[in-house]
Amino acid sequence: MLPWSRTARGLRPLAALLLAAAALAPGTAAHADAGPTKSAAPDRGWNDYDCKPSAAHPRPVVLVHGTLGNSVDNWLGLAPYLVARGYCVFSLDYGQLPGVPLFHGLGPVEKSAGQLDAYVDKVLAATGAREADLVGHSQGGMMPRHYLKFLGGADEVNALVGIAPSSHGTTMNGLTKLLDVFPGAREYVTENTPALTDQVAGSPFLTRLNEGGDTVPGVTYTVIATKYDQVVTPYRSQFLDGPEVTNVLIQDKCAADLSGHVAIGLADRLAFHEVANALDPEHAEPTTCLSAVS
Repeated sequence: MLPWSRTARGLRPLAALLLAAAALAPGTAAHADAGPTKSAAPDRGWNDYDCKPSAAHPRPVVLVHGTLGNSVDNWLGLAPYLVARGYCVFSLDYGQLPGVPLFHGLGPVEKSAGQLDAYVDKVLAATGAREADLVGHSQGGMMPRHYLKFLGGADEVNALVGIAPSSHGTTMNGLTKLLDVFPGAREYVTENTPALTDQVAGSPFLTRLNEGGDTVPGVTYTVIATKYDQVVTPYRSQFLDGPEVTNVLIQDKCAADLSGHVAIGLADRLAFHEVANALDPEHAEPTTCLSAVS
């Protein structure tokens, strides 16, 4: 491949990021309905506010989607998987932009953490549980840490499981540096889709989030990552340090697993198996390649 071809291919993620900001800017969403949208999970047994946690699974599970995701599409694989194993499962929409339907997780991450706080309160009130467990993909595995650290979430949460979380931000293989090469690019993305620049490695939001340590007392943390992640890079930046932390590289469980950033959250049953282990560590079973069909 010619050098210029490699460069052009490498610029595509940045171009996609800028185009997403342009396409989702409130001023350009001429045909979208005004205000945040509400989506209801299909009849698969989750978001059932009559569900009462069992003795075997005493905490409700709240699923937190990633950037450009929503409460349904991100969880068409994992939510039924957990419901089938006896969990009360709930999912929220957060980070909505005015006039932008379906694609959420784009607003300021700090504000999204406040939405999560209110949603967990709603779930606990409905189920009668004292604590919840959180499972998030991408931004959804990082954003809850703001809630835990600054909004009192540690008193309401037992465990946080992050699937390919943007724990320490991303460099997108170095391409985020180009935001400062193109005049006005960083400002434009920040103004129109602030969650994107909040997740760039070294952002003011992430600097504050990670000051003084990655974890807070009283919460267990699990990170499930893939070495083929091309969105949150380097992939080891997803891992957390601190007590009560378990970092899992999915290829250490099955070298044949080729999941990237999206697939590990949407469809990877090995990752789902690790989620189940993290939610019920007393009954954890080894994850192997055969877990894909279990």
